[in-house]
Amino acid sequence: MSTPRRILYFLLVVGFAAAVGALVLSRPRGPVPQLKIRQGAMATGAEWLNTRKAVGGLQERLRRNPNDHEAQLQLAQAYMQEGRVTGEHAYYDAAAVQLLDKVLRADPENFEALCCKSSLSLTQHHFSEGLELARRAQEQNPHSGFVYGLLCDANVELGSYPAAVRAADRMNQVRPDLTAYSRVSYLREIHGDLPGAVEAMQMAVRAGVPGMEQTEWARVMLGHLYETTGNIPEAEKNYQLSLQYRPSYAYALAGLGRVERAQHNYPAAIKHLEKARNLVADYAFTDELTDLYRLNGEPQKAQAAARAAIRQLDASAEAANADENVGHYVDRELAFAYLKTNELDKALEHAKIEYQRRPDNIDVCETMAWVHYKRGEYAKAAQYIQKARRTNSQNPTQLCRAGLIALKTGQETAGQALIKQALAINPYLEADLADEGRKLLAAR
Repeated sequence: MSTPRRILYFLLVVGFAAAVGALVLSRPRGPVPQLKIRQGAMATGAEWLNTRKAVGGLQERLRRNPNDHEAQLQLAQAYMQEGRVTGEHAYYDAAAVQLLDKVLRADPENFEALCCKSSLSLTQHHFSEGLELARRAQEQNPHSGFVYGLLCDANVELGSYPAAVRAADRMNQVRPDLTAYSRVSYLREIHGDLPGAVEAMQMAVRAGVPGMEQTEWARVMLGHLYETTGNIPEAEKNYQLSLQYRPSYAYALAGLGRVERAQHNYPAAIKHLEKARNLVADYAFTDELTDLYRLNGEPQKAQAAARAAIRQLDASAEAANADENVGHYVDRELAFAYLKTNELDKALEHAKIEYQRRPDNIDVCETMAWVHYKRGEYAKAAQYIQKARRTNSQNPTQLCRAGLIALKTGQETAGQALIKQALAINPYLEADLADEGRKLLAAR
C-alpha cells in the first residue's frame, strides 16, 4: 500500500487519532491542558466555536472537581479529535494520555478509558499495547462494537489477518456503521477484492453525515480506492465533493493533487499539496511534494522536501524514544524516506527495526523487500515479497514491485505477468515504478 493510502486508512479506522505526521513537540502544561489556537481556515466556522465551547465546559468541570472521571474521559476524547483535525498530535496525545492515566489509576478496568487508551496506542503505532488494552476492554464489555473495531485494527497491524476478519465480522454484527464498513473495505482490499472494497467504502460514506470529519475521511478513502484502480474521474469527483461538504479539507486537497499528478499537471498538483501541508502538518504531504518537485524539474526543492520529511519523522521517533506518550513509531516511514535520499543503509536499518516489531504485517514485509531490491539484494527481496503477497493483495504498487523482484531473480514469466497486471489495474501508477516496469518489459 502506498504511504498516503495507508495513512488515510489508519486515520479513519482507528476512530479518534492520527497518522504519523504532525510532530509538534511542545507538551501540555498545568493540571488541565489547554487548547492550542487553530491556524488559517480551520480557525473559522462553527466547528471551532463548538469545540472551544465544549472543551471550555469540560475544563471548568475539572477545575471544580479534578476527580470527575466522566469529564476527564470526554476531554481526552476531545483532545484526540482535535489532534486529528489540526495535526498537533504530539501535544494532544500527551494531553489525552495525562487524562486517561488519571482515570485508569483510579479505576484500572474503566471500559471507556481502556478503549480510548487502546485507540491512542494504535495511532502511535504501539500495536501490541493497543491489542492488550482492547482485550482488557473486551473482558469488561464483550458486546461493544467499538471494542471489536480496536481488535480488528490491532490484529491487522500485527499481521494477524484471520483474527482481524473475525473481529470485523463481529463488529458488523453488533454495530454496522461507517467505522464497521470501513474496516470491511480495508480487509477486502488487502485480500485482493478491490470491487468489494469500493462497495464497502461506499456504504461507509452513505452511513455518515455529510460534512462531518469522519464521513469526509471515508469519502477521501473512497476516492483513493478509485485512484488505486485507475478510475481518476471518480476519484476527482469524490475529492471535489468532500471539499464542498468540508472546505479546505487537507486530505481532499491532497487527493486532488494526486489526480493532477496522474494527469502530469505537476504545477497544479504542487499547489494542492502545498495548500494541504500549510493546513495540516502531516509528513505525508511533504513526502508527496518531494516526488512532485522532482517530476516538475525542481531538484533542489525535491531534496529540501525529502530532508524536511525525514526531520519530521526523526522528531517523532526521538519523541517516542524519550516518552512513548508523545511520539509515534515511524521506522517504516523512515525506511521509505531514506530511499528517496538514496541513504540505503539507513533505510535498511529502519526497515529492520519495524520488521522486528511486526514481522507478519504484509506492508512491513513489502518494505523489507523493496529496501533490499533498491540495495541490489534481490534474493533477500524475493523472500520478503513472497511473505508480503500471502493475502493475494491486488494493490498495483505491490504487484509491480513483486514483478520487478521476480524479473531480477530469473522468474521471467511470473515477473512480466505481475507487472502487466499492475499496469492494467492502474495505468496511472507512480511514475518511477511504472517506468521501471515498462522498461524491463520492453527489454524482454
